[in-house]
Amino acid sequence: MRLRLVLGDQLSRTLSALEDLDPAHDVVLLAEVMEECRYVPHHPQKIALVLSAMRHFSRALAVRGVTVRHVRLDDPANTGSLGAEVARAVAELRPEAVIATEPGEWRVRQAMLGWEQALGIPVEIRADGRFLCPLPWFRQWADGRKQLRMEFFYREMRRRTGLLMEGDEPAGGRWNFDADNRNPLAPGLRPPAPPRFAPDETTREVLALVAERFGGNFGTLEGFNWPVTARDAERALAHFIETRLPHFGEAQDAMAEGEATLFHSLLSTSLNLGLLLPGAVCEAAERAWRQGHAPLNAVEGFIRQILGWREYVRGLYWLKMPEYREMNALGAGRPLPGFYWGAPTSMACVSAVVRQTRELAYAHHIQRLMVTGNFALLTGIAPEAVNAWYLAVYADAFEWVELPNTHGMAIWADGGIMASKPYAASGAYINRMSDHCRGCAHDVKAQTGPRACPFNFLYWDFIARHAARFEGNARMAMPLSTLRKMAPGKLAAMREEARRFLEAL
Repeated sequence: MRLRLVLGDQLSRTLSALEDLDPAHDVVLLAEVMEECRYVPHHPQKIALVLSAMRHFSRALAVRGVTVRHVRLDDPANTGSLGAEVARAVAELRPEAVIATEPGEWRVRQAMLGWEQALGIPVEIRADGRFLCPLPWFRQWADGRKQLRMEFFYREMRRRTGLLMEGDEPAGGRWNFDADNRNPLAPGLRPPAPPRFAPDETTREVLALVAERFGGNFGTLEGFNWPVTARDAERALAHFIETRLPHFGEAQDAMAEGEATLFHSLLSTSLNLGLLLPGAVCEAAERAWRQGHAPLNAVEGFIRQILGWREYVRGLYWLKMPEYREMNALGAGRPLPGFYWGAPTSMACVSAVVRQTRELAYAHHIQRLMVTGNFALLTGIAPEAVNAWYLAVYADAFEWVELPNTHGMAIWADGGIMASKPYAASGAYINRMSDHCRGCAHDVKAQTGPRACPFNFLYWDFIARHAARFEGNARMAMPLSTLRKMAPGKLAAMREEARRFLEAL
């Protein structure tokens, strides 16, 4: 008998740990442990999502005749840690070996590497074949490159998979249609409502447990609406392809009051838990284009998020860890402001994103990058604090995907490994891409004075503060040139505004 371990983000029937499974003899172990629920103060919806999905996956295995040992969070015998639950199962079941799929997070893999010696039996850790880019291939691609740019990786992945290719050339003659996907929400264009996934008895049981144990965490359980089974996830994919993908491209960077999800897919939780596989999702989007249901710019932009960004950040994470997590290229050290956890703020855009995050455990990529991430970048919030916040508050956040996006994209803590320039922006960008500024207490056009938009004076304070570092960076040439031409008195006034704001922060 062999013990097969399945982690909470490995809920796929094709998981390598379940290959060659002998239902008559092997036992599959799933363990809900407090250690994983508490390493950051996770949003209650995230905890409920993972626990409910695990329980549904266990039931699906049992229906197939598989023997499942599922340790529930409220089991009195639960030891509270993954390693201890594996050890308890080994002691009670006496398997000849433990078989696991490599975990997504560095800390879990480091713990796994010590299990064989601790348990006294073989522990086989298999590669995770659910991704489109094997980690050895990514290391080979990265070897010797001075710059690890996602765009070049993405092109290689297009060639490797054949997605959106016409022979050796990209469909439509271009690799990237991002220039067509930078519009605010068009007047009168109303996104469809997300599909509904009414909690069944299992999910309701989990919601009650999470409310009891984690009710004090940031976030609400009201309106929980995440797919928790592969069938639900496939329905979410079909809904996106049918109703949202056709308009996804033109509005993918837009933000709008009262429109939390716009035309986004809402599939990241299902992908990151393993309820959907990335190849199938990309192929469904490509079919929609080839059948004339969705335009190429929308389909290419969506596939790039999965085939490009998702695979790229995973490869970068495993290439650069554990040092990557400690990087702080800009010397940021300010504590996280209370309004990230829901304290009042006069900035309408920040308030809207944090409120939405609290209610839904969700915000789309521009909200994360150009509002909360941009603010953290401009003000110099400590990377470890920013990383812990993003990891805690979003239902789709696991460190392998969250950390590179936070450190590399949002706050440029890696010094340019991932992005050629910081994604810093003033209030003008937020005003162009959203309607938040219309009802804001601040004047988005004012750079100083009592109603000045904080993003304006913080932006120029950030550029001035790091000007020496950005010299020689071609993509920072325009703001540096503007800085040099700026009247000294004007710059001094904005930097004084920034100083007072940051002291009050």
